[in-house]
Amino acid sequence: MPKMKTHSRAKKTFKITGGGKVVRFKANKSHLLNKKATKRKRHLRGSVLVSKTNQKMVNRLLCMG
Repeated sequence: MPKMKTHSRAKKTFKITGGGKVVRFKANKSHLLNKKATKRKRHLRGSVLVSKTNQKMVNRLLCMG
């Protein structure tokens, strides 16, 4: 049985915390920023934990179990 390969985009997109949780960055911050309010762009900064709903799928993409 060959080794499982990690999903290439997933390893660039998600980070693993020390406790094993998965962190992601918020969407809608890459382009077309002129029409978005400063407050909205400020709230899109930073990272958040992946929801419990998507946790299983992300773990599968990252070959974590």
